[in-house]
Parts: sequence; structure tokens; C-alpha cells
Amino acid sequence: MFKTIKEESMQAEIVEKKSKFIANIFYVQTSEQAEEIINRINKKYYDARHNCYAYSIQNANKSIKRFSDDGEPSGTAGAPILNIIEKNNISNILVIVTRYFGGILLGTGGLVRAYSEATIKALDKVTYVKEECGMELSVTVNYSDFENLKYFCKKNNIYIINTHYENFVECTIEVNNEEKDKLIANNDKNNFKILNYKVIKEKNIRKNIEN
Repeated sequence: MFKTIKEESMQAEIVEKKSKFIANIFYVQTSEQAEEIINRINKKYYDARHNCYAYSIQNANKSIKRFSDDGEPSGTAGAPILNIIEKNNISNILVIVTRYFGGILLGTGGLVRAYSEATIKALDKVTYVKEECGMELSVTVNYSDFENLKYFCKKNNIYIINTHYENFVECTIEVNNEEKDKLIANNDKNNFKILNYKVIKEKNIRKNIEN
């Protein structure tokens, strides 16, 4: 389990000595997805001097961390962005900071501060959630048990993706392994009976961080 962001994207902007720094944050799950977004941002801000980035991805016990200064002096852009990500213990995140040069050199220290501040300002706008390995699960119950199933899901912060009503009620839900075991226990405490269930696919799931 690790911390990530709830929003699919977020943006913030700062100005430092006439240079404009635009920080774009994205939720990503793979390096391929991150690289695709980087290419898209490069095309969007084609007239910018630099599009520097860093991303941190955690999947299936594998960690990937990469960054780029995109022409800025080594260690003044991508690494500071990644440092902010790591200090906040965030995974599955891509941060791209675009710089429009304002005609005044900032120096190495000024660049580090500017790229860091732009990243921090964007992160201040996001909501953090926890992400863990889980699955989409199809669950079938009688109509008489559906309200109790919904109550169970709400109480345990389990997301119901969709519901189909036919002879029985079939729900697609997101659960982690512990929640799956608890859900299909079919004990009296749950006040409902699972008629049938099957794993649709394994996936990472995001849940609110409880205070």
C-alpha cells in the first residue's frame, strides 16, 4: 500500500524573475503512460524553453523512478522535482514543469527553488489517497439482500462500479484481498448471502485516507 493522488491531473503556476513555471501533475500507473503524457505536454508547450519532469511508479512490488532536466543545468530541475515527490512519499505520479524563459538567468540555486516551488504549489491542490493491489469482483445477491450489501460496501469504503438488475442483482465492485475475504464470508454478521462471485480482473485500487 502506498500514497498517491486522487485527481487524474492538476496544474499550478509561478513566476520567478519573469520566467513562468507551469507545473502539471498526472496520476499514472505505468512508465509507458507517463512517457505518452510527456510527449503530449511537449507538443502542447512546444514553444517553451524547457519541459522538465519526474515520475515515480509503484506496481507489483516494482518501483520505477525517472527524471529529466530537459536542457537545464544538470540537477537543477528533474532531480528537485523527484526530491519533492519522494519527500512526500507519493507514488504513481508524474510531474512536468514547463518553463517559459523570461530573459533573466536564475542560477543553479534559483532554478532548484523555482522548480521545487512550482511542484509544491501543484501538490498543495491535490487530494491524497491510498493505493493498493486489488481486483474488480462480480458479486450476485438476491434482491432482498441488496440493501444490506450496499450498506456493507459503504461502511467498509468499498466502491460499487456498476449494478445490473435481472433475476438477481449483480454488482461489480473494487476490493482488496482482505475485503474480498470479508465480503464472501457469508456469515450472519454481514446480513446478506453471496450467491455467486468471480474475479473480473486484478487492478490497483485507490481509497480515501482515513483521518
